[in-house]
Amino acid sequence: MSASAIAPRRKRLSDGLTVTQKVFIRSRNGGATKIIREHYLRTDIPCLSMACTKCPEIVVPDAENNLPKFILSNDPPEFPQPIGKHYVVLDTNIVLQAIDLLENPDCFFDVIIPQIVLDEVRNKSYPVYTRLRTLCRDSDDKKRFIVFHNEFNENTFVEREKDESINDRNDRAIRKTCQWYANHLKEYGINVILVTNDRLNREAAETTTPNKDEEKLITKSLMQYVDLLPNSEEIKDLIPNLEPTNNQELIKSNNNVSKEPIFPEYYSTARIMGGLKNGVLYQGNVQISEYNFLEGTVSLPSFSKPVLIVGQKNLNRAFNGDQVIVELLPESEWKAPSTIVLDSEHFNVNDNPDDDNNENADTTELGINGTSNIVISDKDRRLLAKHAIEAQKEKKVQPTARVVAITRRSWRQYVGQIAPNSVDLQTGGTQNVFVILMDKCLPKIRIRTRRAHDLLDKRIVISIDSWPTDQKYPLGHFVRDLGGIETAEAETEALLLEHDVEYRPFSKKVLECLPAEGHEWKAPASLTDPASLAKDPLLANRKDLRDKLICSIDPPGCVDIDDALHAKKLPNGNWEVGVHIADVTHFVKQGTALDAEGASRGTSVYLVDKRIDMLPMLLGTDLCSLKPYVDRFAFSVLWELDSNADIVKVDFTKSVIKSREAFSYEQAQLRIDDPNQTDDLTQGMRALLQLSIKLKQKRLDNGALNLASPEVKVHMDSETSDPGEVEIKKLLATNSLVEEFMLLANISVARKIYDAFPQTAMLRRHAAPPSTNFELLNEMLHRRKNMSISLESSKALADSLDRCEDPKDPYFNTLVRIMSTRCMMAAQYFYSGAYSYPDFKHYGLAVDIYTHFTSPIRRYCDVVAHRQLAGAIGYEPLSLSHRDKNKMDMICRNINKKHRNAQFAGRASIEYYVGQVMRNNETVETGYVIKVFNNGIVVLVPKFGVEGLIRLENLTRDTNGANFNEVEFKLNFVHKETGKEREIYVFDKVEVQVKSVLDPVTSKRKAELLLK
Repeated sequence: MSASAIAPRRKRLSDGLTVTQKVFIRSRNGGATKIIREHYLRTDIPCLSMACTKCPEIVVPDAENNLPKFILSNDPPEFPQPIGKHYVVLDTNIVLQAIDLLENPDCFFDVIIPQIVLDEVRNKSYPVYTRLRTLCRDSDDKKRFIVFHNEFNENTFVEREKDESINDRNDRAIRKTCQWYANHLKEYGINVILVTNDRLNREAAETTTPNKDEEKLITKSLMQYVDLLPNSEEIKDLIPNLEPTNNQELIKSNNNVSKEPIFPEYYSTARIMGGLKNGVLYQGNVQISEYNFLEGTVSLPSFSKPVLIVGQKNLNRAFNGDQVIVELLPESEWKAPSTIVLDSEHFNVNDNPDDDNNENADTTELGINGTSNIVISDKDRRLLAKHAIEAQKEKKVQPTARVVAITRRSWRQYVGQIAPNSVDLQTGGTQNVFVILMDKCLPKIRIRTRRAHDLLDKRIVISIDSWPTDQKYPLGHFVRDLGGIETAEAETEALLLEHDVEYRPFSKKVLECLPAEGHEWKAPASLTDPASLAKDPLLANRKDLRDKLICSIDPPGCVDIDDALHAKKLPNGNWEVGVHIADVTHFVKQGTALDAEGASRGTSVYLVDKRIDMLPMLLGTDLCSLKPYVDRFAFSVLWELDSNADIVKVDFTKSVIKSREAFSYEQAQLRIDDPNQTDDLTQGMRALLQLSIKLKQKRLDNGALNLASPEVKVHMDSETSDPGEVEIKKLLATNSLVEEFMLLANISVARKIYDAFPQTAMLRRHAAPPSTNFELLNEMLHRRKNMSISLESSKALADSLDRCEDPKDPYFNTLVRIMSTRCMMAAQYFYSGAYSYPDFKHYGLAVDIYTHFTSPIRRYCDVVAHRQLAGAIGYEPLSLSHRDKNKMDMICRNINKKHRNAQFAGRASIEYYVGQVMRNNETVETGYVIKVFNNGIVVLVPKFGVEGLIRLENLTRDTNGANFNEVEFKLNFVHKETGKEREIYVFDKVEVQVKSVLDPVTSKRKAELLLK
């Protein structure tokens, strides 16, 4: 095949519209195909500067008849002459590298983002792209960012020249945009500065000779531009740490010594593609061990177990969650998983942040530097892979691998604190310091700052810029400080940032989507009222269920009430049962800013002291909330159930309801149990309880799992908001009542939306756990208790858990259930076209199909399910975005991530407040040993729901005399206090002293456990 291109030509179609054409001739087998590509250019794209008087005359309205808003200030920041008042144009790398600086409220006030830059940022980093779009969307009186569509403007579009690279063409397009703006705004006294760190781009701009009427381009590097700011000294800490300082370069050149690389270089793209194709390289996400930061694993499709990566060099600068390319190591380097606890916080604490070669003598022993130099052919590597798969099934020693490339970084903003011993208290200027991150799986970060003294004892936010091969630690820069360590505000904001929870107030555009009536909004008194129907024609499709005796049952103090229930005896002896869910989609319309914000947040996040809402409070706690005594819109699932809780028929309808009462679980239980209560509402609640018992028994008979987690509740003082006491969560029969009918509603809705939309239905699945997940737990149970967990089916697993009883210790069964929960796969949202029907199964609930429908106020999955159900029953057409596989895939990926982050944030909040409760409450409590290591034991304390590592040095004075038996899960040592020989096995019940301590290295408060 051959191809040739005829030079592009432009043709004016009409006033303000030009088309540029490229004609390609392709030949194949003697034939020729003519391909014409047209690119339309306009002359009516405005500069969006409020100073401009020309552009308002040429703009045209959009499809919704709205004119573009002019945003850039007519009085922008002013530098000393010859620059004066100016706007800033950014190139792609500045956006990618310095997005934190761009978001800072104290600099970069009037910024132009060329469309070509926006497109390049989107292709290179979607998270940065979304942050940039947010800056443009939320422009206000202080910061003003605009996107200029240079690729469609006749005056700024540039053709790619012969033999010109795409990157060079894009740089030229950015310079052309700057030139146009400079000429366009000249008469208003406003200059344009191109900020780029690309030296060649700056030189090209400076050497280009402008035409007679054109302005000469002004260009600056990021550092040069920041130097011109009046507050430059405060801003400089935020500049990315991408290259050595001039001082370091001077030292290097004087010594004429090039630094030895600490880490191996990554493989080239060609080598990676070839290796993946030949089956000698593998791709996966690396997970760093929570107990040993120098050990990671990568799950690979061909292998039954994750492959081990041991040591710093083999991890090769990979962060927890990075997508990596790995290569198997020779069999001589295969190892068993580590039995040593090692965290980054207390490792090499005396390293000097100014010394790049902080190498310790013991690194080889820890497996940091040992990496293979053996050359292996591709054929031998494929044989090695087969042997590795077999070894995973049979041997304790596991295949190991090394990271040879990183295809996608998981880097984000991180929270940490400056290591005090890395600060030179005698130095007042800029210095290198280490930041210890809150995530103990990650290494410390080296940053340069002028504020080292001020930032001690504070939680700070940092970003990572790079990790060169000759640097032992990643390089980053300071973003902002959150406040003092251990202040509730700083610690709460820190955990929200750490778990990527969006907590900023809702934007003005989002709030504009809310009903204009605000809290005065009311459901119409009549569904046939002509005035109401004129406002909402769909009202005629609703059912009026205000006559039903409906109530809600929720945790105490709940204000975002998603669900309510009712039960009514039918003449034929069956029961009419209704589950009524808040009709959120009546207010959250597809395609609005409100919907986009809800989709982005994905879920509400519940902390001990606050709730971070997915939707604005007006909806979540008022207009959507099914509060008692007021009319509310709902989406109702109505069943006819027989006395055995079998479904006779099911119906779905949008409705109007009026809840009679809002009960807490305890209030509902007391009312059901009170024999003096004989009213119809109470009788309905009793019927619901009896039916729920039958529903639960059916699920358990089918193999549903009854697992456990060490959940506790922290009581807050209502006046001071200080944490008071901790108690283990208690579950009542009414908890199960609500749960069973929510499960039944979710299952019924899942079947309905799958029938209607077999390719894009929003569902939730829970995969069966691979047997390898339970290997260690089963080995422990077999060795210590002569028990085992069966994995043939969920029913077999549930029955075997029931058999794990210790007559001497009733808590043992709960402990096994907690440990089994940690061996399970995580449930995930998916669209139905992504899997075959047998893979839809929810293993834990033992049902063939499932979704989330019952909590749309706090989960975006449920919002999508509501829209699909409305489409399935013909209430209103379903939006195209919920019928598109690619868009549904993006929604599912986001809500899976946000759901997981919300869970972690909630647990971190409980952990923080439990630590605060224990500050003045040193006690001796019962604990259970759940892990035994070479250098310590992990103990779970049920009363506080905390687990902690008791290091060997806190167990005994003679650490060398301790003996670890890996086969028996046993640690022998001479007890530090009593001087007696102790044997500690996994599952042992022990007494531990529990107190809250502030770690002097990490400044994190945690539960310290000491064996009694």
